[in-house]
Amino acid sequence: QVQLVESGGGWVQAGGSLRLSCAASGRTTIRYTMAWFRQAPGKEREFVSAIHWSGSSTYYADSVKGRFSISRDNAENTVHLQMNSLKVEDTGVYYCAGAAYGAASSRQEDYKSWGQGTQVTVSS
Repeated sequence: QVQLVESGGGWVQAGGSLRLSCAASGRTTIRYTMAWFRQAPGKEREFVSAIHWSGSSTYYADSVKGRFSISRDNAENTVHLQMNSLKVEDTGVYYCAGAAYGAASSRQEDYKSWGQGTQVTVSS
């Protein structure tokens, strides 16, 4: 099992940017497909973005396409989520998730490793 720790959350005004990071430790010799999910207050957790363990493909929810960018640094065992043009509706707790050699899925049940989450607050 791999341990995941998110960082980079915070408060930003609408239109601003934040960069989230997810650091993996533990069984990092295994390659993990990584994803970001988020949960807004009073709402279900939803898929944001994923990157295949090979780094060959990325996926985004329609709501963030063109504004968010996911990347990975396998040498540093880190995944980043660059969030630009942030909107109030992007507010929520952002979770990093991993699936060993998994397909880049938008389904939460496909990910077995989860971080504790980092809060992102976008104000108008």
